[in-house]
Amino acid sequence: MQVTFAVSNLTGRAKTSALGLKLNDPNVFESFKILKSRLKETFEPPRAKFRARSALLRLKQGKRDVHAYAQQLRYLASSVTENPVDEHTLINVSIYGLVDGPVKTYMFREDFHTLKRL
Repeated sequence: MQVTFAVSNLTGRAKTSALGLKLNDPNVFESFKILKSRLKETFEPPRAKFRARSALLRLKQGKRDVHAYAQQLRYLASSVTENPVDEHTLINVSIYGLVDGPVKTYMFREDFHTLKRL
């Protein structure tokens, strides 16, 4: 039931792929977990987890304002789901990625224990 509902809500290439597999073998998706893994291996870019982690660890503020930089940091941190980066590393990455200025000076002076205070 859950698989049928999920397949009916797919669109585009994912729906075409799932219906094509189901046409060849009606029992190809015995559970939702199998459907999810088949779609993930078909459509997830190669080494996506590694790319998200490396993008997070080399993130720099550049020409973005502080708010956009913080949003990008939070987005990349949420993208790393397997073996997530600990909060102390994220705080260090966020501070060292900032452009030199009053915000970076303030961040160095404060004692941050969680990302929520950033």
